[in-house]
Amino acid sequence: MAFRIDETDRKILAEMQADASRSLDEIARAVGSSKTPVWNRIRKLKEAGVIRQQTVLLDAEALGYEATFFVLIRTSEHEAEWQAKFLAALQARPEVQEAHRLAGDIDYILKVRVQNARAYDVFYQALISEVRVFNVTALLSMEEIKSTVALPL
Repeated sequence: MAFRIDETDRKILAEMQADASRSLDEIARAVGSSKTPVWNRIRKLKEAGVIRQQTVLLDAEALGYEATFFVLIRTSEHEAEWQAKFLAALQARPEVQEAHRLAGDIDYILKVRVQNARAYDVFYQALISEVRVFNVTALLSMEEIKSTVALPL
């Protein structure tokens, strides 16, 4: 059975998406409730898997990661063994921030964050040495116009 989320849950989630470091008192005040019911709702949202984890967002450029590449991958390999090897290679690389399997002409798209083009080449060479791919196209993002992890609640 699916977990039901009501309007108060949505308000709590919106407040947490905006700034999860806020105190329980601040979140409760913002949603018009008291601390204990809000704490109970957050606990239930975590148990249901609605809240997967709480983390901190870092400024990539401030830490020297100035290049974002979107990597389009085509492969002629679709066997389970190849897919497992490919997944393991992606999981082992912290540069890969996102990976999606696609419908259409492109099989996979990766979002790769690195310091510069040279660092991307090191990533690329390592990846193709581990898994066979048919075609790789890398697109350098010139400017990040919008980036969010917040869901539209």
